[in-house]
Amino acid sequence: MSTEETTSNVVSKVDIGKAGSTVKEGVISSLKGINEIEAEIVSLVRNVVSNSLRATGTVANEAVDITKDVVKGAIQATEEVGTGLILSTKSVAKGIVMGVSDVGGDVISVSGQTVRGAVKGAAEVGADVAMVARRAVDGVIEATKEVGGNAEEVAKVAVTGAIDAASAIGNTAVKAVKDMLVGVVEGVKVIASAALPKPKQE
Repeated sequence: MSTEETTSNVVSKVDIGKAGSTVKEGVISSLKGINEIEAEIVSLVRNVVSNSLRATGTVANEAVDITKDVVKGAIQATEEVGTGLILSTKSVAKGIVMGVSDVGGDVISVSGQTVRGAVKGAAEVGADVAMVARRAVDGVIEATKEVGGNAEEVAKVAVTGAIDAASAIGNTAVKAVKDMLVGVVEGVKVIASAALPKPKQE
C-alpha cells in the first residue's frame, strides 16, 4: 500500500468521524428546539385555558366547551402550517389538563374529552388517528401526574375516550387505536404501584 493510499484512508476516517459529530450536534440542537417548542405550546394552552375558565367563572360547564375550542384551534393551526399535528397533540392535551387543574376543574372528565376531540379532529383532517390518540393520551397522563392527580383513572378515561371517538370513524380506526394504546392503563398501574410504599410484611 502506498503512502498516498494510507493517507487517503486516514483522511476518510477522520472525515466520516467529523460528519458523524456534525450530524449528532445538529440532531441534539433540533431536539432541544423541539422540546422548547413543546414547552411553549403547553404553557400557551395552559394559560389560555385557565384564564378563560377564570373569566367565565363556571369551570364545570365551560371546561368542555373550551377544551373543544382549543383542540379545534390546534388542529386548524397544523392544517395551516401543513404539519405538526402528531407532534403538537401531546403538548396541547397536557396544557388543557394543566389549565383545568389550575382552576380546580375536573381533570378526569376533561382528559377524556380532550382525547376524544383530538381523535375526531385527526380523522377530519386525514391524520394518523392512532398516533394522535397515543400522543393525546400520553399528554393527559403526563399532565395529571405533574398536577398530582389520579393518573390511573385518567388513563382509563382517556383510553376509553380514544376508542369511543375511533368507533365513530370505523372498525379500522378502532383496531388501530386499540393496538396503539394497548398496555397504557396497565403501564400506569405498574408505575403507580412502584411509586407507592409497599405494605410491611409481618
